[in-house]
Amino acid sequence: MDIRSFNARNGARLDFTVIGYGTAPLGDLYEKLDEKTAIATVEEAYADGVRIFDTSPHYGNGLAEVRMGCGLRRADRSKVLVSTKIGRVMDPMARPEAQRADVISPGFAGYFPHRARFDYSYDGTMRSIEHSLLRMGLDRLDIVLIHDCDIWTHGEQDAPVRFKEAMDGAYKALDKLRGEKVISAIGAGINESPTATKFMKAGDFDVMMLAGRYSLLVQNALDEFFPVALDKKVGVMLAGVFNSGILATGAIPGARFDYGVASNDIVERVNKFEAICKAHGTTLRRTALQFSMSHPAVVSVVLGGVKPEEVRANIADASIKVPVALWSDLKSQGLLNPTAPTPTA
Repeated sequence: MDIRSFNARNGARLDFTVIGYGTAPLGDLYEKLDEKTAIATVEEAYADGVRIFDTSPHYGNGLAEVRMGCGLRRADRSKVLVSTKIGRVMDPMARPEAQRADVISPGFAGYFPHRARFDYSYDGTMRSIEHSLLRMGLDRLDIVLIHDCDIWTHGEQDAPVRFKEAMDGAYKALDKLRGEKVISAIGAGINESPTATKFMKAGDFDVMMLAGRYSLLVQNALDEFFPVALDKKVGVMLAGVFNSGILATGAIPGARFDYGVASNDIVERVNKFEAICKAHGTTLRRTALQFSMSHPAVVSVVLGGVKPEEVRANIADASIKVPVALWSDLKSQGLLNPTAPTPTA
């Protein structure tokens, strides 16, 4: 598998595999998973050469971190990059709160029975990292991201307050740990291009994880996010490149787009993509993945999976080349931004 190397601000060298493994589904995002299968999926990713594993306390209130830690128990720690996030601290003595109706950020079908408390403070960041290490059974982390400090999660009114809290508290804590080489790289994991850009401009970050904002269906990251990332030499980890599923499954009944059921407009666009892909003898899923991989700022495309065969399919779709002529057809029909980088061979 292709390796994309990147140097962090503290001199640490990070070797990303172009395909990473993301564990949001392991937190029982849409359904409660079989425990053994979930852990076996992590083991499969490592066996197949994946070397960047991303998780978060948010995913099932720590459930995904536990499962990922179990799956990596026999892995050579020196050969993997482990990424987790801060922003939520778990209280095991309190029951989870009901999901808010005024934000987009999803809840989970299953989770540990602990209450998540938003905390982007200095002390909260240190506590969150300690909890994550305990849940995963690790003694160090490679990458730590400020998580969901955006409008999707906090709403229009609270998001600016949370941003200031994160820069005054979490950023200073992470910068200190990076300077001491306790962690190698710091960044943010965000669902919004403007907010991710705001973070890059406000601090000295190594990496950014952007979810769902650069795909066949959404390319607003080209406006400012990617130019700033290239200018500041920030490595981009892309997540959500299938936009919650529809670019992987196609426009099937009930297909999801950005955590909800896809609208008729989205279904119509996906049908157009599928027709062109079929004409070129390839698949929508493969096309979606290789499009996201092709931007020069991207160091890894982080994909989920809840079964070992899904991991194998991800790796295959990254390696079987899409016909070059397909990209010009997509652009000529107005389905892709004409300035978007695409594979040349």
